[in-house]
Amino acid sequence: VDPASIDLSKVDYETDVLIIGGGGAGTSAAIKAQEAGARVIIATKLRHGDANTMMAEGGIQAATKGHKDSPYFHYLDVMGGGHFNNVPTLVETLVTKAPDAIKWLESLGCNFSKFPDGTLKTIHGGGTSRKRMHFAADITGAEIMRTIRDEARNRAADIRVVEFSPAVELIL
Repeated sequence: VDPASIDLSKVDYETDVLIIGGGGAGTSAAIKAQEAGARVIIATKLRHGDANTMMAEGGIQAATKGHKDSPYFHYLDVMGGGHFNNVPTLVETLVTKAPDAIKWLESLGCNFSKFPDGTLKTIHGGGTSRKRMHFAADITGAEIMRTIRDEARNRAADIRVVEFSPAVELIL
C-alpha cells in the first residue's frame, strides 16, 4: 500500500474490535465480543463462512454427561495424543470449557445428532478412550458454521461483515 495514497482524514470503518477471518473461530469471537458490548467488524477474504470450519465432517469433542467420561479422561486423551508435548494449561482449558461450547452452540440452534429422547449422540474419535465426539450427521462443521454465521448476521447492528477483503496490510 502506498502511504501517500491513503487519506486518514476520511474514515471508512470504525469499530471497537476488528476480527480478521470469518470462519468458526473468528465468527465465534465476534459474537462473544458483541455480547461484551463491543461493536465488531469481521473482515474476511472470501464470503463469510468460507473457511476450514465448513469442511469439518467428524465432530467436536467434549466430555459431556454419559459414557463414563469426564474432563479428566479427555485431558489424558489429548495429552497422550500430543505425545505429552502439549501445553498442559491450554489442554486443561480446552477440556474444561468444551462442554460449555457444546451447550452454547446448542443454545444458538446448532442441530447436533440426537437420540429420540433428545440426548446428544456421541461416537469415538481417533485416539479417544471414551465416546465424546458430538456430531451433526456428516456435516458437523457446516452446521456449526451455519449456526454461528446466522447468529452473527442477526446481530448486524453490532457485527458488521466485510467480505472479499483480504488483510494485506493493516493501517492505523
